[in-house]
Amino acid sequence: MKNQTQTVVALLMFLIFSVSLFTGGCLEQSSGLSGENGTEQGEEMGNEIGNNRSSSTGNLKTEAVNLSGLEAGNSSLAGNYRLEALDIELKAPQYELPLQESDVTNYGEFSQKFLTDEAALEKLKENGFVVISNPYNPKEEDITVIYDRLGREGQLIFITSDTLLHLYHVQFDDSMSQVEQNELYDLLWELDKALLNASVEDYNRVSGEEKEAARRNAAYFAVALSLLQPEEEQIKEIKDPYGPEAGIYFDPAAKEKYQFEVPVFVKDEVKAELALIESHEGFEISPIFSYREDYSQYAPRGHYTRSEKLQNYFRAFMWHGRMSMLLKGKLIQAEDPEKESRIQTIQASLITSRLEDNPDLLQKWDRIYAITAFYVGVSDDLGPYEYMEAMETVFGSGSRNFNATTIGELKVELAGYRSPEIYGGTGSGTHEPILTAEQADELLEDTKGFRFMGQRFIPDSYIFFRLTGPYTKDYTGDQGQVPFTYRYSEYGNNRGFPRGLDAMALLGSERAVYWLDELNDSNYKNYSLRYGELDSEFSNFSAADWNRNLYWSWLYTLQPLMNDYGEGYPTFMQTDAWQDKELSTSLASWTELRHDTILYAKQSYGIEDSLPVFGDKTVGYVEPVPEHYNRLLALTRMTADGLEELDALDEDTGRNFESLERVLEKLIEISEKELENEELTEEDKLYIFKFGEIIRASVSVDEEARKTTLVADVHTEPNDELVLEEGTGYVDMVIVAYKVPDGRVFLAAGPVMSYYEFKQPMSDRLTDEKWREMLEENPPEKPEWSSTYIS
Repeated sequence: MKNQTQTVVALLMFLIFSVSLFTGGCLEQSSGLSGENGTEQGEEMGNEIGNNRSSSTGNLKTEAVNLSGLEAGNSSLAGNYRLEALDIELKAPQYELPLQESDVTNYGEFSQKFLTDEAALEKLKENGFVVISNPYNPKEEDITVIYDRLGREGQLIFITSDTLLHLYHVQFDDSMSQVEQNELYDLLWELDKALLNASVEDYNRVSGEEKEAARRNAAYFAVALSLLQPEEEQIKEIKDPYGPEAGIYFDPAAKEKYQFEVPVFVKDEVKAELALIESHEGFEISPIFSYREDYSQYAPRGHYTRSEKLQNYFRAFMWHGRMSMLLKGKLIQAEDPEKESRIQTIQASLITSRLEDNPDLLQKWDRIYAITAFYVGVSDDLGPYEYMEAMETVFGSGSRNFNATTIGELKVELAGYRSPEIYGGTGSGTHEPILTAEQADELLEDTKGFRFMGQRFIPDSYIFFRLTGPYTKDYTGDQGQVPFTYRYSEYGNNRGFPRGLDAMALLGSERAVYWLDELNDSNYKNYSLRYGELDSEFSNFSAADWNRNLYWSWLYTLQPLMNDYGEGYPTFMQTDAWQDKELSTSLASWTELRHDTILYAKQSYGIEDSLPVFGDKTVGYVEPVPEHYNRLLALTRMTADGLEELDALDEDTGRNFESLERVLEKLIEISEKELENEELTEEDKLYIFKFGEIIRASVSVDEEARKTTLVADVHTEPNDELVLEEGTGYVDMVIVAYKVPDGRVFLAAGPVMSYYEFKQPMSDRLTDEKWREMLEENPPEKPEWSSTYIS
């Protein structure tokens, strides 16, 4: 583990970003860097969001981005982001659309195998590509398998961006689960146990409201420890370390290691909270905090269903991330709400004092926060450091007497600090009807308070919050055909649900904008106004802003996929249908991001005796999106280097990231040659020919972690008790027509991800396992825009 100084430096960086991000009540561009460390914007850049790309009129030129000087000593954050410059003359050979069968060299062989459906053939002719159900296995969940099958049959291979994005997700998700199980679980246990003991000490030494605050803190930490503590059925001795049950259960030694006693004076409240968390059915009044909490959030989801330890970690961290010690009493349901808010502020002050007075405890908190913030970002709620600063202002360096007067002064001081930017459901249903944007902002202010390890601000949730409910007002479209986002209410028919399209539009996708209009999902009174406000904020973000942590950088990596591919790119990429396909790819990757952060195998290959010689034979094609691969390479390096700086990267995970880096470097090289209409070398052809073997050797995780069938709930609509679910499904096949330098046109095939968006009861938030059952038995419809390219 790194020493305290280094960890605190990292934390201070997070706080610097946090302050710059939330000043003024909305997202603002942080000072960032331009010129020497940021992105230099060319004259032809236009209004593309966070994009350092010149116009697509025959040349792709991007500036290098090096953020190493962003903040001295903070190489574990954006300082690790280094993007290489690109300068590519775009002159990929073209062909005429609609495609003629006689123009395609391998049409007969390919059509007999894959194009038996007339509708698929027509889409191929029209657009130069088509996506079909995987003919090898319509329910395939491993994106690498299709390359092996194509290679064995001698079919031409199309290497897709979907594959690389999915491989990054696998590495990201695996590295996160490893550090959670191997380090963060124990750190959280030690921290919670020490603060429980401290709370009991406080309870025994103080009186009045301070004593009640200490009692509730004891209950708060006892709940967290109860959620972490393994139950008898979660403990099992596994004799085969490579068997199917390896890594799922707690080791028998855990029974003795994770021991504590719930204090007698809080047993009732702790038992009541645990019962609500166990049932996880929806909104109920918290027995400890006296406001309504959404207990459906405590159902483990994402990768947290893969082991008993991760399930317990999920529940405990969710508890710390959601439960707030409020500054105001408006959302508290009690006889004297203001007294309750005063006690909750004392609770926060006692916890903060204990952290401040005990460097070892603060170091543990810093360590947990630093690692999780590198992955996902910082919280938009107040936490220990903000309370330390406010308490210093109110109390100075003297003794701290928490009474009605001093706590009143502290609350006034804290009222001047930033408010949350995203409403997380605290106290839902106890406020007056929220009918205007101003009332919604007031509600955010009412949720201000202390969260021990607050959930993190992410830009897509910010977008969703600002493009729903009172911010967008009433539906103004055709009442006879209401859109997906529509929700009926006695106070007006409003935009109750966002869409993934909202986020993609603000990331720069013109096709997302088109489909929002086409599907009537933008037909709300104030939608254009709110969208314009968000567009003004997001379009001003610099490269430093977009690469502040891995979550934001992943979104930045998706942006080039949604560019308008113009002259000089392969013919099939210049169609609207290809833009719709790339929109779905981006949405699927974003779904994986939300899945991985919802809280927060190695196959050997023999070396062949001899290698084939290809000559003028074509073996396949790489989806030529070098700007995307370049950003994904920078993100991969940033992930590996940052985790190494944090001493949170194990040897196997490090090798996996290095393998992915080498793959991306090679795909950038081949893509450049394709776009510049250069012949591929024997080495390049062999790489494409062997791509299935190469990537399977690069992903040393178990079969479960490789699956593409994932789901994440991203938005809660409490009135209808529904959540918005984003899902990725089985692996489909894309067939593309590409032209080689000698003028021949070929068909090649590769894997693509599938994407779904649908509503689900909040009391039944989907796990990956439940989602797979739904896909098998009753899958939802695929989105409307997929009809332009799927047959």
